[in-house]
Amino acid sequence: MYCSIVPPYMLRRLAAQDAPRLSATARAAREALRHVRTVQAARALPALPVPPGLRQAQPGPPNRTIYDARSTEALPGKLLRKEGEGSPGDVTADEAYDGLGHTHRLYADVFGRNSIDGQGLALDATVHFGKLYDNAFWDGQQMVFGDGDGEIFERFTGSLSVIGHELAHGVTQYSAGLLYRNQAGAINESISDVFGSLVEQFMKQQNATDASWLIGEGLFTEQVQGAALRSMKAPGTAYDDDVLGKDPQPDSMDSYVRTSADNGGVHINSGIPNRAFYLVASALGGKAWQAPGQIWYDTLTGGSLPVTATFSVFAKATVATAAELFGAGSAEHDAVRMAWETVKVRL
Repeated sequence: MYCSIVPPYMLRRLAAQDAPRLSATARAAREALRHVRTVQAARALPALPVPPGLRQAQPGPPNRTIYDARSTEALPGKLLRKEGEGSPGDVTADEAYDGLGHTHRLYADVFGRNSIDGQGLALDATVHFGKLYDNAFWDGQQMVFGDGDGEIFERFTGSLSVIGHELAHGVTQYSAGLLYRNQAGAINESISDVFGSLVEQFMKQQNATDASWLIGEGLFTEQVQGAALRSMKAPGTAYDDDVLGKDPQPDSMDSYVRTSADNGGVHINSGIPNRAFYLVASALGGKAWQAPGQIWYDTLTGGSLPVTATFSVFAKATVATAAELFGAGSAEHDAVRMAWETVKVRL
């Protein structure tokens, strides 16, 4: 399963730019789009879910390896750093190494999960992928990071929420195996945003009220009028820029986007379940990786979520999980139900 952080609609807009100063950016976006299209069919295929009992395996230490593609698209590339070794003097390698560690720590310490697959999967990452490559992705086996074009995007290892987001696609791959299309695909994307944000919050030990709830904060250069790729707190407000346009994400089913592009709008409509999670965390307060995160994690890994889950199916499953964990009528149960009602997903 190939899943990337920068949505195709953003790359298409960049690829169409004809201003001289953006010529390199346009070429970089076209290259990123070409890469996305070569694996588009594979993205829509369901992953084979792993039995849910594996999530209870005793977590062990991380096993990280960082490679350098040297501006090629050959994976994994030259070995840069192994687990336990010191810095090779490459900031992107260090950011990738640290980001993998922060993500592993969230799943191990909070959810008792033994790496991405529940069985201690080695965490591999390649940096310096392609030339001015405007994306980062999980290819089903490892993380891959581009360096950005320098005009619109900075290096992709610079955002911890991006690293957490992409590795969460691996967790979904090895648990619910959600189909990467239409509403199931948007849930897949949203779950990655949820846990990408939680990795960042856990590392900073932030309360829900202190967190930015931004995905990809720090990716844009100073030339871009925007804070991040997406906002979970206020979908549709992450950026408003002459080059990128305005963030198209809806914040409720009233603005749901029906499209055949981007596998049925998986990056656009993920704003709806994203806001639902934020509303739960905001209502409950405290650490979002505790009750809200546990509800979402147990729903994802519990073994009963269909690979074609719709928003309604997923919402009902989170409500049921909240009742199971905390009791029907509990503050947690009521917060989950109210959040889905607020974004107008039918229960």
